[in-house]
Amino acid sequence: MSEKEIPLTIMAVHAHPDDEATSGGASLAYYRGVEGVQTIVVTCTDGAEGEMHDADRDPVEAAAKIAEIRYEEMANAARILNLSAHEWLGYRDSGMVGTPANENPASFHKADFNEATGRLVRLVRRYRPQVLITYNSFGGYGHPDHIQAHKITSAAFEYAADLDRYSEEEFGPAWQPLKLYTAAFSRAAWQSVWHSLRQNGEDWPFQPPKKEGEEETEAAPKKEFPPEFGTPDSEITTIIDVKGHYRTAIEALMVHRTQINPESPFWKLRSRFADTMMQKDYFILFKSKVPAQRPEYDLFAGLRD
Repeated sequence: MSEKEIPLTIMAVHAHPDDEATSGGASLAYYRGVEGVQTIVVTCTDGAEGEMHDADRDPVEAAAKIAEIRYEEMANAARILNLSAHEWLGYRDSGMVGTPANENPASFHKADFNEATGRLVRLVRRYRPQVLITYNSFGGYGHPDHIQAHKITSAAFEYAADLDRYSEEEFGPAWQPLKLYTAAFSRAAWQSVWHSLRQNGEDWPFQPPKKEGEEETEAAPKKEFPPEFGTPDSEITTIIDVKGHYRTAIEALMVHRTQINPESPFWKLRSRFADTMMQKDYFILFKSKVPAQRPEYDLFAGLRD
């Protein structure tokens, strides 16, 4: 098969089951449903350290088989998003910094970097995506697994074509992805929600980060200025119109029942202001092997011909 005959393919590399729905999931639904693009999701960990929020499950019983439950939830989400394929990278959830799980040698955070990159290289070579998607270098919010996902995806982008580093015999024929994106959340969209709350006489529900020596407060203080949530829009390079598909991403997220806390301010706002916040997906073009323009409105901009 010549390169011109290889179908357009997106591979999204995520840390945990449910991340595929919150970071670019609507774009996966759009490209698969409208354009027939191959959509591949790689989930790096089993999600076993996440919280349990499914009120219909016995918490003790669920805790004993949490990874199994999350495999089932991920399979359901993959069907809703109509993914072409889903792959597990095979690592244990690392939990948050400072927890025992974060020191577990089986965790993604503790994985040998070259081995973890090699596992992803093997999948990149198998599916031959032109486009890769993951998180920014901070992992979006600092989770060790998200940061590790960024690192190995960035490395795989460069090394999937390097047969000296990863041999064809063990990892398959070389393949060079052409664009690597990091998912973003528009700061302007979050600030529009802040303005809406303010106009309704409602407070911003999030606490600012606690400073050293500062006492805990029960109520979030009133904010006089818009919050600096999300990515400054001046840094966003790529905007995808997903207004016909964002509810598919919401549906996929909701089947991760053990992960979603319905009382979380984050999810309450995302649900209440979905029409404001979720009709577009935002990305930053992090690496490219082809000339890029800005802004872009297509993840395959510059690749279709």
